[in-house]
Amino acid sequence: MSDARTLLDAARRVLFVHAHPDDETLATGGLIAALAERGVTIAVLTASRGEQGELVPGSVPAGVDLVTHREAEVAAACRALGVRRHAFLGDPGARAAGREPRRYTDSGMVWLGQAETVAGPGASAGPDALSLADPAEVAADIAAYARDFLADLVVSYDDGGGYGHPDHVALAAPSRAAAAEVGVPFLEVASEVGAAGWTVRTPDQLGRVQQALAHHASQVTVQGADVIHVGGQRQPIQLAFTLRVPGS
Repeated sequence: MSDARTLLDAARRVLFVHAHPDDETLATGGLIAALAERGVTIAVLTASRGEQGELVPGSVPAGVDLVTHREAEVAAACRALGVRRHAFLGDPGARAAGREPRRYTDSGMVWLGQAETVAGPGASAGPDALSLADPAEVAADIAAYARDFLADLVVSYDDGGGYGHPDHVALAAPSRAAAAEVGVPFLEVASEVGAAGWTVRTPDQLGRVQQALAHHASQVTVQGADVIHVGGQRQPIQLAFTLRVPGS
């Protein structure tokens, strides 16, 4: 079995699978930018439009549909990071053959504990919520896009989903299954600080990640090397990523 470093070094077409607009930048922006700078062709597949995300007050112009706004935000952020292709899960090209297009929606979440850095399932998930979808259907749709893109590596969450959001957790197993179905390696981004794996550090990509985050102004505010979330949580912009082959 190859290790994470060998797989990433060999990759030429990498598919990142994320749950909502802004996750591509918050969770893996520095890694995406570094790979793109190296000449790797990057695609991002976003599972939902982030319909239930909290909003920075005044960030969405009056009369503008939230979904349309967030679609524009993720498109601009992807361009800033050097992403070559972007799609939403369930749309044509990211939908299994023979199935009508469908829209996976944001499941929502609640913060757990006083620190409000770990999330859990909320009570607002609708019938089309990603976290309630059949994992086999989700995997088939991811696989369809991976084939169309000719991915030679898929990257997504581990079973912890980064910080526990139910949509992140719901994507982990289907993303692994999709990579296996297509016959390409899968790397997970470790949720835990100090987890075993290969850590990629991308300090030179701070500027590009800041630019990408600025396009997600409905969700976050950039202050220097920090990002401030809607709820007021301040975190350093993530520029180090621990990757591993599941089970290693």
